[in-house]
Formats: sequence, structure tokens, C-alpha cells
Amino acid sequence: METAARKIAISIMFTIAVSIGIYSYLIFTLGLLGLLYRESVIIFSLLYAAVVVLAYKRKIIYTLKLIRIGKTPNVNFGFVLITLIVSLALVNLIGAFGPELGFDALWYHLTLPKIYLVNHDILHIPGGLLYYSSMPKLTEMIYVGALSFGNELVVKLVHFSFGIISLIALYNLSRNFLNKTYSLITVLIFYSNLVVAWQSTTAYIDLARTFFEIMALFGFINWWKSKNKKWLMESAVMMGLAISTKLLAIGSLIIFSALIALFFFYHKRSAISFAKSLSVYWFISLLIPLPWFVFSFIHTGNPVYPFFTNLYKIGLNLQFINPFIHRSDSISIVYIIIPFVFPFVFTKFKSGMRIVSLYSILAFAIWYLTPKTDWGRFIMPYLPAFSIVCSAIILTIKKYNFLKNLAIGLVILSALITMFYRLVASAKYISVILGIETKNKFLTDHLNFSFGDFYDTDGYFSKNITRNNKVLLYGFHNLYYVDFPFIDSSWVKKGDVFDYIAVQNSVIPKRFSYWNLVYYNKKTNVKLYSLGGQKWVY
Repeated sequence: METAARKIAISIMFTIAVSIGIYSYLIFTLGLLGLLYRESVIIFSLLYAAVVVLAYKRKIIYTLKLIRIGKTPNVNFGFVLITLIVSLALVNLIGAFGPELGFDALWYHLTLPKIYLVNHDILHIPGGLLYYSSMPKLTEMIYVGALSFGNELVVKLVHFSFGIISLIALYNLSRNFLNKTYSLITVLIFYSNLVVAWQSTTAYIDLARTFFEIMALFGFINWWKSKNKKWLMESAVMMGLAISTKLLAIGSLIIFSALIALFFFYHKRSAISFAKSLSVYWFISLLIPLPWFVFSFIHTGNPVYPFFTNLYKIGLNLQFINPFIHRSDSISIVYIIIPFVFPFVFTKFKSGMRIVSLYSILAFAIWYLTPKTDWGRFIMPYLPAFSIVCSAIILTIKKYNFLKNLAIGLVILSALITMFYRLVASAKYISVILGIETKNKFLTDHLNFSFGDFYDTDGYFSKNITRNNKVLLYGFHNLYYVDFPFIDSSWVKKGDVFDYIAVQNSVIPKRFSYWNLVYYNKKTNVKLYSLGGQKWVY
């Protein structure tokens, strides 16, 4: 009964992943057709959700009836693990319900979907500010739908949900190698990472990539065990969705290419069969993000813009910063177990577990060579595999009772530390969530206006700038909370019309020095200039 339930659960996980990908590309298509109106997106999203639920209704109902965490070898300990996981999720949910403060979210993860909705179109935005506008944006397309239903809080809950389905996927993947208790330990190790907890509270996209990377590994493991090519294709589809989420996921193609080569060498298959399988894997993985590559090439002449440009130079980054201590996006100290114990237990692992181990080694190498603008965030998609290896190591050394208990104690301690840290970090949101403090007051107190954030703290712009006005911005960086018609200086072009100029943390250009200062906000360091209502053509 349990095996049947797990098979259906696995099938549903892959269905969810594919359904998310299809939804994203349908939103992309609506945008290319110039149909991104809030009303049309809402209606389309509801219809799509209804179709998916009806199509898989029987599977969903059957799974809900059959799937249980069930009794673990130690019921009390299993309850402790589940309690810790749920508690971590609830603490993360506090941050998810708070107003967005994350730099990248306010810079482009939220701003681009908002601009698309305002313009009812998917745009390439030139210039040196929103240069990510032509990169694959599977998750941001989903955020277009989320923003149509509400504001950034809906988007944050979507990203939080990617964390939850990643836990479900990881648990089911772990069950290929571990019993229920150790699969729960795997989930707890992963969810106890500060970087995972932080990401669960933001409108970033990295948890979405993590989910697709888990599913890509899941498909590959199923192929390794069954030798059914269907699963290799499923893995390639998941890999394509991961690349469509974040272009840096292309690095994972190298990992799977090496593992595919190992499969054919291990089973003594022909070089021709290997070449065919590898070619098909790459073809499918790159076919899925191809529409974004074409979009980028049409607008920039570079299919992977801004890579290989002055905006984002590609090269080896061999600098190493300890990912265990790097700010709020650090990874769990539990992983320190791996390098010390792994060499002694690898030979005791079964075939599938060895593949996960090799995947982890290759993943660390790929991460090490990746441009590291954010350390923990870039390694996060590979932490699920690291977590499985950690649990397998703990299971392997269980005959050494002291070492096993020490390792499990470290897992629980790490979870408690992360829970406490995130509770302290998220405490500032509680007053605004409960309505004790207004969103305006919260953002006024917590946004970093010296570093490019903006918010209309005193309501001047909402009262004085109408839909018929347009403001040319200089010095602004994070534009999500800009709620008036604007053009940024990074993409303004000849012929653009505006009647106000706003400057933040800078001075007005000399060519406009005779414009009159009509407003100044000391808190945000924003100055607004006008020519008495006169329109200006750039």
C-alpha cells in the first residue's frame, strides 16, 4: 500500500513541476502577445488551475488517502523531527508575511513582473540597471500571476511554497536510500540551513531552482535504478526548467553529463549509445529555455545576455569564503561531517547512494567555479543532495552509538539555532502583520534608502503625481515600490516625454540644473524637480 502511494506521490511531484513550467510559459506567451492585463491573467490562472486539478483529481484524492508519514522506527523521535520541521516552517512563514526588504527582490525579481503588468507586455529593458530583463525568468512569470492577485506578499508566499514542495520532493527522493526516520533527518538538515530559511521569507527565485534541481536528480536516480529512458527524459525536462529559472543552473548539466558517462561506463554500453543519450539530455535541457534564449538574442544579439558582457563578466572565481559563516545565507555546520567521515563510508554505500555522493562532489566543484555574488544562495540547489549524504553517513555509523548521537544532536542543535536566529530576524514583522504598525511606517524604518531603495514615505508622490505625469529618475536602484509613472535614466531614450525629474542620493544633471526644486525628503534623500508642469521631450 505504501509503495503504491509513494509511486503516485512521485508521479504527482513530477506533474506539479511540469504544470508549473507550462503555466510560466503560458504567461510568457500572454506577455509576448501584449495581453498581460491583471484581469486576463487572473481569469487565465484560475482556469488553468481548475484544468490541472480536474485532470489529476483522482490521483490527488488517492494520494491524500494513502500517503502518511506513518510510524517510524522510533515514534517519539519521528514526532520530534516533524515538530522541528513544522516549527521552522512556521517561523519562516512569519517573514514571508512581512513586507519585502530583500535587495534583489526589490531590484528585479519583483520589479520586472510589475513593469510587465504595467505595460501588458514582456519587454527587454536596455541599460545598466535592469539588465536581467532578457534572461530566462520562469519564476518571475509565475510572479506576474501572483502580483495580479495581490502584492508582494502573494509572491513571497509563492516562493515560500517552493520551499515546502522542495521538502516533500526531498523526502520522497530520500526514501530511495533511507528509511522514514532518516529521510526526515535529511529534510531537517536541509531546512535548517540559514540560507534556506532566509530564502523562504523572500521574493527571490532560488527555492524554485532548488525544487527543479531536486526533481532532476530524482529523475536521474530513477533512471539509474530502472534503466528506463523515460526517467532520463524526465530528468532532462526538470533540468530545463531549472535553467529556465536561473541560467547558472547550466552548470548542473556538466554534473549530469559526467554521471551519464559513468552509467554507460559502469554498464559497459557502447560509445554511440552514450553519445545519443547525452545529446538527447542536452537537447531537451536546452530546448525548454530556448524561447528565452531567442528572446534575448533578438533584443541584444546575445542569447545569454548579460553574460559575456561588461555587465556580467564570466570567468573562474577561485576565491574561497567559508560558506558556513557567511552572513545570514550560511549553510549548516552539519555538512562538516562529510569531508571527515565520507572517505571511510563511501564503499559501504549502495549504488544509488554512491551516485548521490558523486553528484554532491561534482556539485561542490561546480559551485566553487561559479561566480560567487551570493555564496550560500548559489550552493543551495545542491544542499538537498548534501543532506542525503549526511543522513546516509549517520545511518552508516549507527553502530558507533556515541558518534551517531553526536551527529543527530548536531542536526537538532542546528535546527534550533536556525529557528532562534530567524525568529529574532523576523520579529520586526510581527507588529505590521498584526496591524499594530502600518506598512508605511515599517518600510520607512527598515528600507535602506542610502543603497537605492525607495518608498513614498510621506505620500507626496501619491498625492501629486497623476497618471498623466511622468517622472525621469536619476540615482534610483530598487524600483519595486515606485508607484507612479516613471522612466529611469538607464533606459530613457530620445523622444521620451516627462514633466518631473526625481534624483536620489545624487545631483540633478547639469542639463536640467535650471529646473525648480519642488520637493525634498531627508529620509529617502529624494529631490523632485519641475518646470511648473511643462512637458519635456528628451
